[in-house]
Amino acid sequence: MEFTHFDEHGNARMVDVSEKEITHREATARGTIQVSAEVFDAIEGKKVVKGDVYTVATVAGIQAVKRTSELIPMCHLLNLTHASVTFEADEKTHEITAFCTVRTDGKTGVEMEALTGVSVALLTVYDMCKAIDKRMVISDVHLVEKTGGKSGEFHFE
Repeated sequence: MEFTHFDEHGNARMVDVSEKEITHREATARGTIQVSAEVFDAIEGKKVVKGDVYTVATVAGIQAVKRTSELIPMCHLLNLTHASVTFEADEKTHEITAFCTVRTDGKTGVEMEALTGVSVALLTVYDMCKAIDKRMVISDVHLVEKTGGKSGEFHFE
């Protein structure tokens, strides 16, 4: 496999996508944060002093999606058509799973945007709850699926 972010002299470059077809592209990423029972109950009971954790983390994740090209050096600035962040909370394990889905009609995919969105959403959960307990663990951030583009579909098994 050839590395596309380097020119023939080994210099870093942004990939030229000008000749690529515009297609509908979508990507979903997920990740988890393990929290204590105390943090879990505070989040679910909307008792975190900094505010509604899920709402703030959703907004933070969507903002991150829109700024991905400023954070990841070789990412293209994209005209996004959709971005969402959702959460699933498991009362038994005290795990909160975040999902970020991003869409565009363009010449390059939105995998990095989805991964950035889910990462920042989880970091925001940590930030809002660290006064209660700093022993939270963010893990398992990965691409769940992507569609569109030359490489076609990907589904994490």
